[in-house]
Order: sequence, then structure tokens, then C-alpha cells
Amino acid sequence: DAMAAMAAGLGMKVTRGRGCSGASVGCALGECSAAKTPREARAAARASADARARPKAGGIARAQHGQDERVVNFSAGPACIYEDVLAKAQDELMDYGHGTGMSVLEQSHRGADFMDIRARAEADLRKLLGISDDYAVLFVQGGASTQFAAIPLNMSFANPGEEPRADFVVTGSWGKKAVAEAKRIGVQANVVATGDNKSIPDVSSWNLGDAKKTSFLHICSNETIQGVEFKAAPEGISVPLVADMSSNFCSRPVNVNDYGVIYAGAQKNVGPAGVTIVIVRRDLLGKARADTPTMLDWSVMEENDSLYNTPPCFSIYMCGLVFSKLNDMGGLGKVEQINKAKCGILYDAIEQSQGFYNCPVDPKARSAMNVPFTIPAMPELEKVFVKEAEKEGLVNLKGHRSVGGMRASIYNAMPTQGVEKLVSFMKDFQARNK
Repeated sequence: DAMAAMAAGLGMKVTRGRGCSGASVGCALGECSAAKTPREARAAARASADARARPKAGGIARAQHGQDERVVNFSAGPACIYEDVLAKAQDELMDYGHGTGMSVLEQSHRGADFMDIRARAEADLRKLLGISDDYAVLFVQGGASTQFAAIPLNMSFANPGEEPRADFVVTGSWGKKAVAEAKRIGVQANVVATGDNKSIPDVSSWNLGDAKKTSFLHICSNETIQGVEFKAAPEGISVPLVADMSSNFCSRPVNVNDYGVIYAGAQKNVGPAGVTIVIVRRDLLGKARADTPTMLDWSVMEENDSLYNTPPCFSIYMCGLVFSKLNDMGGLGKVEQINKAKCGILYDAIEQSQGFYNCPVDPKARSAMNVPFTIPAMPELEKVFVKEAEKEGLVNLKGHRSVGGMRASIYNAMPTQGVEKLVSFMKDFQARNK
């Protein structure tokens, strides 16, 4: 037959299973599923997929993590994910729960299995952050950037006839984008303070708007590009506080009650790209502008348990695995302890380099997640640094195109050994390039 002829033309021997028609590509490639039990077939498929997906040796050197050859990935997002979480997802990829006979990728979002996945993810997140029933937890699509529009649409138009107003603190690139999007949809965006991309202006200097006319105050809790981080919620705010926590979400304990809204893209600290988490105080729901698109209306999402349409099922599943792991680690207090130790190793190395390396950020506002640094006396060496680091398996260290230099993103899943390997390379590079 045609498949056998194709195989013969490729010089391949075909072994058919009992009852096989030989009409599949698998048969032509000598991988006849009929020759195996269902369990054997799934195992063979996993092994075949793994072999095809594994990158060829060569190119950049690999850092050894566990049994697999893995680079140390300092990407700002999508970022590294805990390896045991990846292994769990891999183990269940073909047969979720080892009994459903299908992947999470294939399941109905309204089926019992996925409904349980979503519910457990929310429950574990509520446990991690101590989220009370006064807040709704939404799993939405479009990235945190879509919330730049959703936030004012849901919060700034509750009183028809009044000019919609909101306050913004700008400490970096993402804060600027939030302001621009609010203005685009007709909100009077009052920038109460603007940082210098290296620090956070003192709250006493903020030019806050009239609380009676201001719908919210927006901050970016951690500026991924500049490496500037709020260490706590600003005090003395009399309007709902809205925080973009995309790059420090679940990296430390947070008092959710200090905020009206917390939102975060998952792809830095809690999972893969594709899902955005919105935590919103329930008294802020039901106030969306009349023409708000359905998918941006928080009330619609809340009323439908984030299932108004097909959600990013696999991303939610992965987030759930991460939330469960963080709880098993001892919660966010333990996570913060680990993160402080990791960033301390890197910042200490920069400070002890006698000026060879420099972090431009005010020490009081230095991010525990994103560490930018430069070689100020010889900036031409920065590209060399990135290239040589890559050869050592230290990847994605190039700074954002808007600021240059280097940036090490050391989110929750970055192992301490990864930071130590970077610091060792930094010291060696300095010694060779004084």
C-alpha cells in the first residue's frame, strides 16, 4: 500500500501490529500503535516527542540542573518555571490524572476535571495571599497590558456626567503605558509623581487628586525593565489602590486588603504566558462603563467563574501547580526569605566589584526580581559579557532594548545555584577584563 511504499522508499522496515491496516503515518515510520497496549503507545509517544523536541548539542553550553541539561535562564518573561512543576506537567501531559485518557490541553473547560483544576488553583492562591471572600479572583486573557484599559473601564465611569479621573505614579516603562492607555479611553490621568527610573518619589511629594473625584491610584509594584520595586503598599491613600504586580506577584507576602485591585501576568513568577490574574474587591464590581467590551467587564468574568468563554486552560493548570508548590514550600514568607538571599548574593557581588559593575537603582528601591547592571567604565564590554555568559549556559542577560546593559531576572523559580553561577562568571569576567 501507499504507506508501505513510502517506508520502503525511505529504506525503513515496517512492523505492523495485529489488526493494523498500515494506513497510518505511524505505521510507515515503524511506529505502529496497534503493536502496543494503550499504555505502551502513550509511553512511546512521550519518548518520541521528547526525542524530537530535545535541542541538538552545540551552540551554547548547558548548565547542569538535575538530570537534564538545562541553561540558567534569566529571561524577564516568559521566565523559568520550577523544574519539578515542569516534570509533573510532562508526566500528566498525555493522560491527566493518569486515568482520564487525555491531556489538559484536550479537555472541555466545562468538564468536571478542568472545573476542579480551576477551583483548586483559586483556592491555593487564596491560601497563599490570604485573600478573603471580599475579593473576587479572576483568570482572564490578554496579558496585564489589557488591564491597562480594563481598569479604568471598570472603575472610572461609575458616575455618568462626571469627568473620569484617576491618579498614577510612574516609576518606569509599565507605569507610563498604563497612563497612555487610560488617556486613550478618555480618562483624565493625573500623574501624581514621576520617578527617575532609579528610585521611587517619597509619598509626601505626591500631588494626589481630589479623592472625591478620583476613581483610583495606580502603581506598578515592580518595574521589570528598570528594576524599581515598591517594598510595601504606599500609606495614606484614600482611594482604591490598584497595583500591577506582574513581575513580583507571589514573591513575598502581601496584605491584599491594602489594595482595591491587584493584577499580574503569570509568565514571570507563577506559570507560563497566557493567563492574567485579577484580584478585585467585590464592591468595585458592577460599575463598568456601559459600552465596556464583554471580555473586559470584570463582573461578567466573576459571574461566570472566569469561564464566559474558553479560558487558557493549560496556563491555569500550570499556575495551579505552582501555587500548590509554593504552599508546600511553607508559603510566601519562606519564598520571600529565599528571594532576599538570592538577590543579596547578586547585589553584593556588584557592590564588591569596586566599580567594575554598577546597579543604577537606589538601594531602597532595588528589585528582588529584576537586577539591572552595567559596566560603566567600559560599556563596549557589555555585549561581550552577554555573549560569553551565553556560552557558559547563562542566557537572556541582555538588558531591555530601551535601557541597555545587562539584566538578571531572578524570579521565584530561579535556583540559588543559578545566581551563584552568574556571580562566579561575573568575577571571572572582571578578572579577565580589568
